[in-house]
Amino acid sequence: MSPQNRGRAVVLGGSMAGCLTARVLAEHFTEVVVVDRDTVLGVKGARRGAPHTRHAHGLHARGHLALEELFPGLTEELEATGVPTGDLGEMRWYFDARRLRPAHTGLLSVTAPRPVLEHHVRTRVAALPEVRFREGQQAQGLLTSPDRSRVVGVRLVPAAGGVEEELRADLVVDASGRGSRLPVWLEELGYQRPEETKVRVGLAYTTRHYRTRPEWFDGVQSINPVASPAHPRGAFFGQVGRDVCVLSLTGMLGDHPPTEPGAFLEFARSLPVPEIYDAVRDGEPLDEPVSFRFPASVRRHYERLGAFPDGLLVTGDAVCSFNPVYGQGMSVAAIEALTLRDHLRRGTPPSPAAVMSDLARVVDAPWEVSAGGDLDFPGVEGRRTLKTRLANAYMARLQYAASRDPAVTNAFMRVAGLADPPQALFRPKTVFRVLRHATRRPAPGLARPSSAAPPADVDRGPTPGGAGRGARRKTT
Repeated sequence: MSPQNRGRAVVLGGSMAGCLTARVLAEHFTEVVVVDRDTVLGVKGARRGAPHTRHAHGLHARGHLALEELFPGLTEELEATGVPTGDLGEMRWYFDARRLRPAHTGLLSVTAPRPVLEHHVRTRVAALPEVRFREGQQAQGLLTSPDRSRVVGVRLVPAAGGVEEELRADLVVDASGRGSRLPVWLEELGYQRPEETKVRVGLAYTTRHYRTRPEWFDGVQSINPVASPAHPRGAFFGQVGRDVCVLSLTGMLGDHPPTEPGAFLEFARSLPVPEIYDAVRDGEPLDEPVSFRFPASVRRHYERLGAFPDGLLVTGDAVCSFNPVYGQGMSVAAIEALTLRDHLRRGTPPSPAAVMSDLARVVDAPWEVSAGGDLDFPGVEGRRTLKTRLANAYMARLQYAASRDPAVTNAFMRVAGLADPPQALFRPKTVFRVLRHATRRPAPGLARPSSAAPPADVDRGPTPGGAGRGARRKTT
């Protein structure tokens, strides 16, 4: 613990961003209280307050390194439970219906189910003597000094209803996620709401888990046809345990993968590559398809506010909620936690303006990658700058080149994994390799959907108790 111990810190939200924040605060505060409306300790499955955690997630490259720094030995701990790990560039990636050449990047990807990863992290955090969790509680608002220049705590009520409680704090950090109420609370206190930048993608995930067959993956960790303007349906099909894999189908701009089992399979059959449908058409499902909708990526510009109360910070999805298909959220939250730790280690109370400015710089690169990439889809709503248009034109060439040159795949994956900034893709050596293969923007790759006939019957789902082989019914 730091010699500059400072009273109590309160973290709103017990998901990944909140737990990572609590971990670094525990080095500098004698007490850290994590507040969440759900029961979170010991939970290894999706919960009401985090339904998105059921779907495919990945902890890639820089995010993995950050978690290892905060929790030494975490990767070995996960691997011992059967969580797959592998090189980010050696997965089977498809962009614009073309397979990228595999490349050994040295960047590790961890494809644990999100609730399982959170459970391991949360268990480590809860074991810290400075940390305690307040479950089943929700914040109703902020407590402030009489002149409202400083936050001095939060107002809590039981999630099931009950008497309000005032919890005093020397620092409050909002890590409550995309649904954060902080903009409203600031306005109620006489401050401005932060400006928001939105990119409306109209995305939905529909996910089902299957019993893995060894031949499905042929030595790779996952098979990922990524959506493109020409082929807007995508998927993430990957191993998440010793004998369990996840299939998350994705559709943008309202073209949402259905939850009815037969229609779910038909959507998989329409993908531009055949491997996924050919695998699961006769596979053993372990659950029913479940859908989650993500209407827009949202960035809240707290760094632009002219006034902000002391004793208050905000992090994670409450600052920026990225399109989840890019797999950036957990990694960005980890980098933000390390950024906050840097400020805390200066030995003085963190300046909200300085912290929020540095967190904005953390967000800049992944936002440029994900929001900029989404704006290549003509139907996506958002502001397209000249820089965005030029970058997308170049990225189309780069992805084509990566289907022929593993060195380009390596450069691309280092940026996708947040190990390098987007500017690294414009280094002369990489530009030369890209233009050697594509001086003009290439035509989209040709779709090769599965030619296998639909199954004669459609699996209704797992039998009661999750045995896996469900009853069947004839299709008409």
